[in-house]
Amino acid sequence: MKRHIFILMVLLLVLSSCNDWLLEPSPGISKLEDYFTSGASAEQCVTACYVPLMWEYNSTYFPEWFIGDVVSDDALKGGQNIGDMSDVYDMENWKTNTNNGFLLDFYRAQFQGVGRCNLALSIVPEIAIDSVLSQTKNGINLQSRLLGEAYFLRAYYYFRLLRVFGGVPKVDFVISSSDKWRQPRATSSDIYDFILQDLEKAQALLWKKSQYDLDDLGRVTKGAAQAMLLKVNLYMKNYADAKAWGDSIINSHEYDLCQNYNDNFTLAGENGVESVFEIQYAAEQTSDYGEGEGFTRGSFTQVLTRSRSPKLGGGWGFDHPTQNLYDEFESGDLRRDVSILTPSDDQMTTRTEEIYLGSRYLNRKLMWINADSTFTSLDHDSRGPLNNRQIRYSDVLLMYAEACLGTDDEPNAIFYLNKVRKRVNMLEYPNYKFKINGVEITPTLEQAIRHERRVELAMEGHRWFDLCRWGIVKETMDAYKATETPEVQAEMATFVKGTHELFPIPSKEIDLNPMEQNPGYY
Repeated sequence: MKRHIFILMVLLLVLSSCNDWLLEPSPGISKLEDYFTSGASAEQCVTACYVPLMWEYNSTYFPEWFIGDVVSDDALKGGQNIGDMSDVYDMENWKTNTNNGFLLDFYRAQFQGVGRCNLALSIVPEIAIDSVLSQTKNGINLQSRLLGEAYFLRAYYYFRLLRVFGGVPKVDFVISSSDKWRQPRATSSDIYDFILQDLEKAQALLWKKSQYDLDDLGRVTKGAAQAMLLKVNLYMKNYADAKAWGDSIINSHEYDLCQNYNDNFTLAGENGVESVFEIQYAAEQTSDYGEGEGFTRGSFTQVLTRSRSPKLGGGWGFDHPTQNLYDEFESGDLRRDVSILTPSDDQMTTRTEEIYLGSRYLNRKLMWINADSTFTSLDHDSRGPLNNRQIRYSDVLLMYAEACLGTDDEPNAIFYLNKVRKRVNMLEYPNYKFKINGVEITPTLEQAIRHERRVELAMEGHRWFDLCRWGIVKETMDAYKATETPEVQAEMATFVKGTHELFPIPSKEIDLNPMEQNPGYY
């Protein structure tokens, strides 16, 4: 009996020891609270929030300009043939289905950004103020500024999702377990309100652009938040609020128009006086093939938009401007030739690949072309260094003119419209005409502002989203289709109002998180 009791005691001791061992932390595992202990770690956490904005490649290529340019009347897909980037071919021709790879990668990249922002917003307030976080500008310390950056970026990711998909799940917390994964789909109105709340918090916490060190240029500023508050309120048709936020950024005197329009699209002009917010890129030695999202700090956009001809950069030939866009530029408008490159026959090596459905035009703004019209060689397709200009001051001024018109302040609407035109020596409103769909018109003020946005921001990824928010996409695309060549018309399906203003929620995301699909998609 004593022997049995002894054996039992030994077993209990062993089992107790095993249980204690099982409860010990696994070696090599860092807890969040162990890593995020300093101002430097807080800054790194927020810096990581920017990274998904840079992503352009995973299972396919997914820069947002494929929607903003190509889906609109400004551009055709391009590429080697109609089957090249078939996901985008479907999108531009109203043939999109729910397993579109472009939309899946785009959707997931934005939500990875949201997740990083949620982590920063939960962690950064808990870090004790140290010599790094205590740096102060105008009464706002670095810890507060970092929170402002995270609020802005979360709003920005949600804004990108909203414009493409409508309402999506609203997640404002860290998803730390599988039981939190499935979240209901919020309405578009709820997401708009959420975006405004984050942007208002951001603008109160951020520093002005002039208060940042040179090494930090490219980080979100108070002016960027105010510009987004102007833009989001325009989308919601809250014209008085939009105008008020426009007043804030204009009266800050932090921004101005570049004297030379072309400077906005050069390496030397990055983060310049006209820059309100840019996605930052740099050519460095890593590459993105086979590695998935986020393995490089460079951009694919330069190689994607360059001509397929080795004489013009040797790229892949996507994003061909349309004749319709080319013809809307007024005579003598220098912005046309800054936006659109027209290669000669001698510059083409394989015409059947370089002229896409009748269009030989190329997006000059995004391809990184030198002042002498030469192309710097890319040592890897993913190493384009040119920043993506998301918000320029001319965009702000034209949005402000629109807000002024919406509040019956026509004098200021005209003044800021003309301010943009005078920079490129164009006649002031109302002393000019232009063509829409090949027909010359004497424009109303509303038509003049919309025209100015098209030519000023041509091939920068704005056009589709402008048409949708103005509520004129159906009639615009139908009228555009009538001006196109028979070979383009043959590829286009019929635009269905109430369906094609949005794209479908990716089916793989609905499998993971069941939610209602957008109307017209199955």
